[in-house]
Amino acid sequence: MSSKQCPECGEKIIGRTDKKFCSDGCRNTYNNRMNKDQKNLMRNINNRLRKNWRILEQLNPDQKTKKTRAQLIALGFDFNYFTSIYTTKTGNTYYFVYDQGYLPLENDFFALVKRD
Repeated sequence: MSSKQCPECGEKIIGRTDKKFCSDGCRNTYNNRMNKDQKNLMRNINNRLRKNWRILEQLNPDQKTKKTRAQLIALGFDFNYFTSIYTTKTGNTYYFVYDQGYLPLENDFFALVKRD
């Protein structure tokens, strides 16, 4: 039986033959280090989406309303982050952050809607 070494700390691995790390701590440290960049990117995007969703939720308590671009931006809304786009048969394009959506209107107004 050959002894395997932990890829994180180099200690000898004792236990099951398919065990890859000497401890949960080493496994977590190794995986966190390997995924750090991706996790930061995803965390930042998810935080941005969450903030946008909260802003839309705050401005649209009754499921449908009209707000200005300035009102959205004043609360920190970032138009670069949304989860989906829905184009109606008539050609209107709604941008959604999960179930909260907005439709650009004339004169920098937006129709805010909530999808059921």
